[in-house]
Amino acid sequence: MDLNSLYSYLLLCSHFRNTCVVAEADSEIVGFVSAYKPPNERGVLFVWQIVVREESRGRGLAKRMLAQILRSSSCGNIRYLKTTVSPANQASKALFLSMARELGAACAEEPLFPADLFEDQAHEEENLLLIGPFNDHKARRKEGKDEGP
Repeated sequence: MDLNSLYSYLLLCSHFRNTCVVAEADSEIVGFVSAYKPPNERGVLFVWQIVVREESRGRGLAKRMLAQILRSSSCGNIRYLKTTVSPANQASKALFLSMARELGAACAEEPLFPADLFEDQAHEEENLLLIGPFNDHKARRKEGKDEGP
């Protein structure tokens, strides 16, 4: 997980609680998705961060958490997913490409933040992925059999 303060996670989970999900197994947190609806982009859900503990990876948990957010009543108007992915993060890119296929939507990629913006952090560029448009009924139907994370 990126180094972000506990405070930023507390704010995300309180201000954007309808678009964040925590997955637990045996009373332990094993996954987390933080997302929000950008104020000037109607019908868009921006997925900021997805993390799944190593021992819980490869089981579709990240996709189920995303689907749970899309199924929520607060996301009934969502037609697009946006996120950023660095070139080395092929697992995230594969997740979002798979999600686009399940939603029957296109996935476009374009540069967003060049590496030099991150100054001395040795951080790759971040590319924007835009998935959509998709129909909320399709999103709900595709993952509707899931019981949640």
